[in-house]
Amino acid sequence: MDVVIVESPAKAKTINKYLGKDYKVLASYGHVRDLPSKDGSVQPDEDFAMAWDVDSKSQKRLNEIATAVKGANRLILATDPDREGEAISWHVLEVLNKKKVLKDVEVQRVVFNAITKKSVTEAMENPRGLDKELIDAYLARRALDYLVGFTLSPVLWRKLPGSRSAGRVQSVALRLICDRELEIEAFRSQEYWTVETDMKTAANAPFVARLVGLDGKKLEKFDIPDKKTADEIEARIKASRFTVKSVESKPARRNPNPPFTTSTLQQEASRKLGFSASRTMQVAQRLYEGVEIDGETTGLITYMRTDGVQIAPEAIAQARTVINNEFGEAYLPDSPRVYNTKAKNAQEAHEAIRPTDISRLPKSVAARLDDDQRRLYELVWNRTVASQMESVQLERTTIEIEANDAPINLRATGSVIVFDGFLRLYQEGRDEPDDADEGNRLPKVARGDKLGLEKVRPEQHFTEPPPRFTEASLVKRMEELGIGRPSTYASTLQTLRDRDYVRMDQKRLVPQDKGRLVTAFLENFFTRYVEYDFTAELEEKLDKVSAGELDWKDLLREFWKDFTGAVAEATELRITEVLDRLNEVLGPHVFPDKGDGSDPRKCPSCDDGRLSLKVGRFGAFVGCSNYPECKFTRQLTAGADGEEVAGDRVLGTDPETGAEVSLKTGRFGPYVERAPLAEGEKPKRSGLPAKTSAADVDLDMALRLLTLPREVGIHPETGKKITAGLGRFGPFILHDGTYANLKDPEELFDIGLNRAITVLAEKIARAEERAGKILKELGEHPDSGKPVQVREGKYGPYIKHGSTNATLPKSAKPEDVTLEEALALVAEKEAKTGKGKKKAPAKKAAAKKEPAEKKPAAKKKAPAKKASTAKKSTAKKATAKKAAPKKPVAKKTKATEMAD
Repeated sequence: MDVVIVESPAKAKTINKYLGKDYKVLASYGHVRDLPSKDGSVQPDEDFAMAWDVDSKSQKRLNEIATAVKGANRLILATDPDREGEAISWHVLEVLNKKKVLKDVEVQRVVFNAITKKSVTEAMENPRGLDKELIDAYLARRALDYLVGFTLSPVLWRKLPGSRSAGRVQSVALRLICDRELEIEAFRSQEYWTVETDMKTAANAPFVARLVGLDGKKLEKFDIPDKKTADEIEARIKASRFTVKSVESKPARRNPNPPFTTSTLQQEASRKLGFSASRTMQVAQRLYEGVEIDGETTGLITYMRTDGVQIAPEAIAQARTVINNEFGEAYLPDSPRVYNTKAKNAQEAHEAIRPTDISRLPKSVAARLDDDQRRLYELVWNRTVASQMESVQLERTTIEIEANDAPINLRATGSVIVFDGFLRLYQEGRDEPDDADEGNRLPKVARGDKLGLEKVRPEQHFTEPPPRFTEASLVKRMEELGIGRPSTYASTLQTLRDRDYVRMDQKRLVPQDKGRLVTAFLENFFTRYVEYDFTAELEEKLDKVSAGELDWKDLLREFWKDFTGAVAEATELRITEVLDRLNEVLGPHVFPDKGDGSDPRKCPSCDDGRLSLKVGRFGAFVGCSNYPECKFTRQLTAGADGEEVAGDRVLGTDPETGAEVSLKTGRFGPYVERAPLAEGEKPKRSGLPAKTSAADVDLDMALRLLTLPREVGIHPETGKKITAGLGRFGPFILHDGTYANLKDPEELFDIGLNRAITVLAEKIARAEERAGKILKELGEHPDSGKPVQVREGKYGPYIKHGSTNATLPKSAKPEDVTLEEALALVAEKEAKTGKGKKKAPAKKAAAKKEPAEKKPAAKKKAPAKKASTAKKSTAKKATAKKAAPKKPVAKKTKATEMAD
């Protein structure tokens, strides 16, 4: 028996069918080890030794693999054909070597680019050893990401509370987004005009020409700066007569784009399908692992993490056959097209992403795929086939026109598609509109022909700022700069969203204030490590490691020496120094010019206070320099709808109590407050519903919000009250510990008892449905009085008591379970999860009372006991000191916030 290791169970099942009964295919479920999220997992002082950790789930799978390998002839490592796949195989092999189960077992590594019977069989016939260079490149990359994250994060936490590191590559991607936002904010629109004319030939054929020259000078973009100049030019054109000066027609060709790489697939799926990078990779993974066709699971596309644009000769032959059959001989080039990788720092290049069988047309598999899979497969198929089709043939024509009696030059341009070629099947999308004038057909004219002037159309324009990045355009820019790798783009963008460093607005990436703060800090105090060139150079060095041209530890030593120096300098910085620098750098963003000449940093609540960035427990905010006398605070910038967050303002007086009602802004946004009615009493406060602008809040709205939470009524079945309130996740009603969300905040003020009971019943019904069918009622719990039930769950029957779900042993039959057995399972589950410990304090108190009553009898021996206790205490302290090298627990919990 031979044991084969792959990543996923779906892949394992498919490959086991291909290989037959002499093979046992097991899944590692991805990586089996990782660096623990704590200090010391990589130790630079010990030649970058790395401490790997195996979680409990992976341990179970590794034990299963080890058991299977013990009696095997061969261990075949068949993980994905890239750096990560090589690393997974290495991790599995390392663990099995430590378990000492590989004695007399031959170890081989195989790779296949597609999950098809032919690809897998061929791979099994051509095994190799593990690629040491690829493993070294993985180790270097993993160590770098860990060291940057775990060294930089503590600095961020101390200098900018609330901030979290975005990681080595993510920080540079975030800088790209923030730099683009700075360009947009600094942009000043400039007016300019263009002049177009509607012309006609002697045969009355119309066409459009634009003004390109005036008074012997070629017109530049801003040479017509205003309406007055445009009107003067319009009058001159109307007074002139025009003749064709020259006609030039040139044939042109457009070649198809190469097949997809990871980044180009992500870009096109974003443009054409609206997929995020992570969604694209998830759907591509399912297509790679395959669907059932003719009783056999078959992968539909080749491996989807690649920089390569070349495809196998047999795939090219298939594509040419399909082109000939589906589109005709005219669309088939005389010879196959050969593509070479042009991406900067392309590495570990495999085949491009293509269908495993190009003769498998999208319509033939559509019924077996969900909508996302169908659309993505069609995109991959179209691009692959189009890449082997004939070029588009164009005729580009330019007509130069001059005025007979004035130095005025016009030009008409157009392109006519003579043969559509690959455009019949596929055209690449664009991130931004294109000014190309393809398809603008021009009439037939000759030099010296007289032309008629129908109309002159001056048009006003304003320059526009550069557009914000989409996921597609950001991936493209990162690839151009050599930042990151295909396998990292999706996770990089996801990390930035998860950290709340960026948000999506109409498919554009907008930096959040938190992201801009981190970027400004890194740019000013860790400049080198967020430079595009530095990051690209580091990627080049990692490529050299994977090519065997550079030792991975030499790379780490060089990096670590300079990096630790930069960290040491930043650690010495005072928070006031950091804030002063950030106030200067982010000033235009945080304190925008009001346009009236007033000081944008003047405090609106006091006479002489100045606004400045402050840091608190939950992050940065804007506060007054006169704190604590002036307690004005606000968020960093404008609210969600664009208006600037204002300071406190009085809305009026509560007519019932006479107390002042105000709108205030805290670190978490605007809220309304009613002044306390008596000394020592806390003010009544309420947040604003989502999407409510602070500018729209008046006294009536504030008074309504301050009535919350309000009592709706008494539930007729339980006799307990139902209340309506506004919480973190929006409007809700509450009854006996059960929360039910309301869709409209207005319902808070007018929802009646009947409607509330219905909403609660619907919530309970949904919860019951999720909990599964009741298989058996066992009775009430003796302590809580709540029912104990056997229910049908997604993963089998289980015991339910309140919020506790206890798994039923596989050997137990649901119909035979007794209340006593169920109570034991519930108690065991509650002990594990920490529930049911509320009575512990009472027991401790009782335990303390008993010795207290015997205290007089024990007094004589107290001195001796104290001495003995003191000695023990001293000994314990000495032992504790010896074990001191451990880091504080608080630091460990923060460390889990680190990005890879």
